[in-house]
Amino acid sequence: MTSSPAPAALALPVTDEALAARLHGRMAEVEALLAGHVEGRTRYVSEAARHLLQAGGKRFRPLLVLLAAETGPHPEAAEVLTAACVVEITHLGSLYHDDVMDEADLRRGADSANARWDNLVAILTGDFLFARSSELTATLGADAVRIQAETFTRLVEGQIMETVEPGPDEDALQHYLDVVAGKTGSLIATSARYGARFSGAPREVEEALAAYGEIVGSAFQLSDDILDVASESQESGKTPGTDLREGVPTLPVLMARASEDPADARLLELLASDLTDDARHAEALGLLRAHPAMEQARSYVVARADEAKALLDVLPDSPVKEALEAFADLVALRTA
Repeated sequence: MTSSPAPAALALPVTDEALAARLHGRMAEVEALLAGHVEGRTRYVSEAARHLLQAGGKRFRPLLVLLAAETGPHPEAAEVLTAACVVEITHLGSLYHDDVMDEADLRRGADSANARWDNLVAILTGDFLFARSSELTATLGADAVRIQAETFTRLVEGQIMETVEPGPDEDALQHYLDVVAGKTGSLIATSARYGARFSGAPREVEEALAAYGEIVGSAFQLSDDILDVASESQESGKTPGTDLREGVPTLPVLMARASEDPADARLLELLASDLTDDARHAEALGLLRAHPAMEQARSYVVARADEAKALLDVLPDSPVKEALEAFADLVALRTA
């Protein structure tokens, strides 16, 4: 069995040394469990299934399970560790499918599974991981199975709706926000819910953390949208305007398209055109960076982060609450 690398640092901003030490220790346990859970009965399946696990990642979802578990009397419960594995394996399975949909060649700095093998192997490996996460969920009880099924339904529906243009009577921005909530927010909400539930936290806390997770998870994706336009590659490691070049609708683009200002005619013309051309792409990127839609998008994300923090009022003042509040702020103001 080959173990996967533990993240060098916690993906959440935890300043309390005792809390950070506990989370580091439990994340090491989760890593060891993950390495075993992705093993199949044959070497070929095991190699494909561990491919993205070994490529690393921030492990944000299982870490959120562990942090949310600190709100209950039994944060060290075995069920908490199992739940952390469930959400990460579900996430990993979705990445295999994402890479096929996006025709991606790289994932986390390594060859994507579809590039290393082919689309069929990538799709079936994602299915294998979804099945394995379902097996683990079954050990957590019938209610956990229901929660996981509902989460998976939302996640897949979000992935499907991402490929569909909104209808003529639909609001394009709301369509996109629904996609983000399903594809990204739903699993992060379940991560927080699982941590609270399996540590024995009160139901009021569980519901508040689930709502917090959905908002912060969605806001994280929306921050990515802003960075795609605003960042310089030397600052963020991203290629500026990648989504713009590929014609992917994102929060700033959708907000700019809603403009009725005649001065925006050239930008709207460019956004409706093929931006694989370097000159048009550069012009569109420059106009979008200067457009009020950028500040509008930032304000929207900040407001969502404030909404998420308000939900944490059910928690007493503690390092756990501070870490959750800090993460919401980080999402709203991140530059990388």
